Amino acid sequence: MKNFISLLFLIISINSAKAQSYSDGRPGAKLRMDAKDNGIVLKYGDGPESCDLLGARDVWVFESGGIFYMHYDAAGPKGWLTSLATSNDLIHWKKKGPVLQLGAQNEPDSKSASYGTTYFDGKKWHMFYLGTPNVTPAPDLIPSFPYLNMKAESDSPAGPWIKRLDIVPFKPKENTFYSSTSSPGFIVKDKDEYLMFFSAADYTIKRTICIARTKNLDTAWKIDSSPIVPPDEQIENTSMYYEEVNKTWFLFTNHIGLDKDGEYTDAVWVYWSKDLNKWNPENKAIVLDRQNCKWSNRCIGLPSVVRYKNRLAVFYDAPGENSVSHMRRSIGLAWLELPLSPPK
Repeated sequence: MKNFISLLFLIISINSAKAQSYSDGRPGAKLRMDAKDNGIVLKYGDGPESCDLLGARDVWVFESGGIFYMHYDAAGPKGWLTSLATSNDLIHWKKKGPVLQLGAQNEPDSKSASYGTTYFDGKKWHMFYLGTPNVTPAPDLIPSFPYLNMKAESDSPAGPWIKRLDIVPFKPKENTFYSSTSSPGFIVKDKDEYLMFFSAADYTIKRTICIARTKNLDTAWKIDSSPIVPPDEQIENTSMYYEEVNKTWFLFTNHIGLDKDGEYTDAVWVYWSKDLNKWNPENKAIVLDRQNCKWSNRCIGLPSVVRYKNRLAVFYDAPGENSVSHMRRSIGLAWLELPLSPPK
């Protein structure tokens, strides 16, 4: 009986946590789905032509033909650009350099062409990337609002990528929950329709996820009238995994926390649902934060997940130690065992 009680206490401790407390009352997560941290797998600073001299972050990992491709925001002398690295094992990466360049002075991606998410439709590769004409002063050149959803395409996952400035997937809309941000997200094909779980934010900087829909990836998308969870959740960016065993979708996202140093990305969260169109904000858990990250004590950036054998790889960025800076981040990797089940 004593051993049973000890085991029960351990299970409860692993799967639950006291909800974080924030001064503005934004919701915390009460449950945990702890990933096992592997540590840094791609360190900033040594990319081709100094492309990531000031940081590597905002990661997107996908697989094609047995090769893993990583898009990440390389912060360098020109600004933040989507750059490529490749790997055979998810641990060792070879940097290839930027696959997108800044647009012309009058184009919407003139100051940043970053965070490149991808989708293969069976014939060609589509990239949806974040463009903006506004950045902070040099040397950091951090992208500033508005965050725009822009498109490029290629016949290969390695590129070259051709920008499609003639196609505008969707834009921020004044006086809505996506007035400042409509940046790219994970795409799921549901019957004859594509669903993009994109990042939305207004100018009060409340952040959430919303679904945009289209039947043609080369045309405009229609945005749902309300997000999947309330903007008070303060989440942004998406990467998704479908667990066939229990017919459940798991949506990984980064949470924005708040303390004496202001707002910053403080954790990777996961939400779950059996219905792509219905999400309960109570069904969420912490995947990675200061408790289980080996090298970053406060700040954990956006996730990208991909299956590898019998595990789910969870990539993320972080500045390390006690920093909460946007700059000088590197890419880390953590693991979840499969099959995934919602914590209780």
